[in-house]
Amino acid sequence: MPLKLSEWDNDLPIEQDEEYQAFLRTLRFTEGFALLFVRCSPASGEQLISKVKEDISDKSIEILKLNKNVTNLYIEVDQLPNKNYINILFITGLESALYKYEEAKTLAGWSSRKTHHYSWEGVPPILININQQRERFRDQFKICFVFLLPQFAIKYFIHRAPDFFDWRSGLFNFPLDSTTLEQESNRIIQEGSYEKYVNLTPEETNQKILEIIEIIEHDEIDNEQKAKLFFELGYLQNIKQDYQAAISSFDKALEFKPDDHEAWNNRGNSLDNLGRYEEAIASYDKALEFKPDKHNAWNNRGISLHNLGSYEEAIASYDKALEFKPDDQYAWNNRGISLDNLGRYEEAIASYDKALEFKPDKHNAWNNRGISLDNLGRYEEAIASYDKAL
Repeated sequence: MPLKLSEWDNDLPIEQDEEYQAFLRTLRFTEGFALLFVRCSPASGEQLISKVKEDISDKSIEILKLNKNVTNLYIEVDQLPNKNYINILFITGLESALYKYEEAKTLAGWSSRKTHHYSWEGVPPILININQQRERFRDQFKICFVFLLPQFAIKYFIHRAPDFFDWRSGLFNFPLDSTTLEQESNRIIQEGSYEKYVNLTPEETNQKILEIIEIIEHDEIDNEQKAKLFFELGYLQNIKQDYQAAISSFDKALEFKPDDHEAWNNRGNSLDNLGRYEEAIASYDKALEFKPDKHNAWNNRGISLHNLGSYEEAIASYDKALEFKPDDQYAWNNRGISLDNLGRYEEAIASYDKALEFKPDKHNAWNNRGISLDNLGRYEEAIASYDKAL
């Protein structure tokens, strides 16, 4: 349940109340140009601004909300009609201009050796501009600038606008309270689905990745929640085709929950996409150790075996998938491909027919069926099959 502004002080933990009092003192005694950075969520940032306005009544306080298209912060401030009378300017939303640049592999501070090559490629224009114009900010604006940012954006300032960041008068930390943290964690886990993730834009995917990392960084999250959040993170990275990062996330999930068959299965998918087929098979085997009837792990295992040229073993794996899910169109189609590679064309056609029985519009099964018919010299039938695919 969101905090009520009237109860803000009472709801704050002691250490956060001390942080707020220190922040308040800094704002009260700062005159003219200054830079303050505050780590907080957008929701807690709104509460913070409201509380400061209540507690500091003798200064002019304004808010500048930025969007993802902002590239020149100086111009945004210079265009404010009352810029000469502002004492404190809260700046929110700057992180939205960073999402499309954010790879997010190492921003969570993981120690795993597999995730530690961050190149900081692609400097956002807004940070280039801030670095280049820091003297103009100081000379033209007698304002205390307060940047409200999530952790990743503060790290971006440290690495990509260090000259500007080094002028800071203070860095304050207001992490999510435990109740909000649990609510946000549960929301991410409940909302996560392949159908939703696969339809996100690259920018939205990065935003979701960073949202998860921001929550994972809090010590209050228990291991069960961390396992689920790292799984969601890996799922997103896999869809984004950042397979090495996905493997690292699934590894973290499995540190907290070693029997998570979904994490083992998805870890195998990422390994397969990297061409590391034997490791992928070992990962699928672990998934099947914890859930022997997991039909999609049997199917995925068959794909990796096929990619290794082990067609007989692949067929045996597809057969296991079909034992647990007889209408698995993917397993029937993949089984047909392996049979075709063994020259067992009639059996392959029968397998494709089963796939088409369960999904008549499966165009790749019609195409594969045509290939097997062509291999048998049944060209008219092959053309008819290709026509169905088309």
